Amino acid sequence: MKQLFEAIPKVNKEMGRQVSDYINTLTKPIGSLGRLEELAIELAEMKNEAFPSVTPPGVLVFAADHGITNEGVSAYPQAVTEQMVRNFLNGGAAINVFSRQIGALLEVIDIGVANDIEHESLINKKIRYGTANFYREDAMSRAEAEQAIEVGYQQGLQIIKKGAQCLILGEMGIGNTSSSSAILAVLSGKDISLLVGKGTGISDETLLHKVEIIKQALEKRNPNPKDPIDLIAKVGGLEIAGIAGAMLAAASKRVPILVDGFICTVAALVAKSISHGVDDYMIVTHQSIEPGHQIALSLLGKKPIIDLGLRLGEGTGAAISHSIIQSAALMLKEMATFHSAGISKNDE
Repeated sequence: MKQLFEAIPKVNKEMGRQVSDYINTLTKPIGSLGRLEELAIELAEMKNEAFPSVTPPGVLVFAADHGITNEGVSAYPQAVTEQMVRNFLNGGAAINVFSRQIGALLEVIDIGVANDIEHESLINKKIRYGTANFYREDAMSRAEAEQAIEVGYQQGLQIIKKGAQCLILGEMGIGNTSSSSAILAVLSGKDISLLVGKGTGISDETLLHKVEIIKQALEKRNPNPKDPIDLIAKVGGLEIAGIAGAMLAAASKRVPILVDGFICTVAALVAKSISHGVDDYMIVTHQSIEPGHQIALSLLGKKPIIDLGLRLGEGTGAAISHSIIQSAALMLKEMATFHSAGISKNDE
């Protein structure tokens, strides 16, 4: 699998040190812009540039259905995936609103919706009509898992070629919190009951049912935690694999990855399992209220920028956070230094 992708370059720590020194010459008390200063240094290391740009952002929303919905684990029927994709294409979803706000390049990719959708703006890369029900059989074949990652990789490269200076990944797929929770249980070794949340808003009774279904499914499928392709094939989702592939593409081109909530963080862990070093290009944008997200973040070794109690997905948390990350970049580019502004420092 690894040989299909370009090597991921190491971030430039020396560039980060130079930018850190430069930040300390700006017209402010040292360290007074807190996390923004950290973000500016991270961006410089990722992009190997003293004055990195993160605009325009590229937003890729991958959509796919999940056979596990047949077990009654979601508050919404599977048909909502297709309906929401049409909403994306018509510009009416939250991710459309926030993408317009930040001037993003937005693309919607059908990587496995259960029905055919005809629309001039849709990128059709359908691998199959939804995954199989992983409670009863493997979600997909190894070949399909690899193909989904490759589709994501190529879509990532293409939006970067169009000028995207950072990458926001989003997803749409009824049932994908079940798949993400299953993947996280395997990667973390944690009991599934600690990871599963209410997703789109299921009842307490359905939550208990969801936990039991995923627990039994993991016993049946027995995915290998050291083989990310096996993991995706047995209990994964096509959109999760696509997101992981796009993350690998971004890192290979030194493009910062703005990681959204629970599902995207699990995809980030899959990407990291495929190629170590990809996580050096990740900025986790927000804290989801899904219970498994904190555990996923600890495995990824990242701290989120904001906590607004979000649980929508679509890439919305990352899109909202982009303005903060852009502020870090603009701080470097546009703030005066004490010298240029003719302002005396304490030691002068």
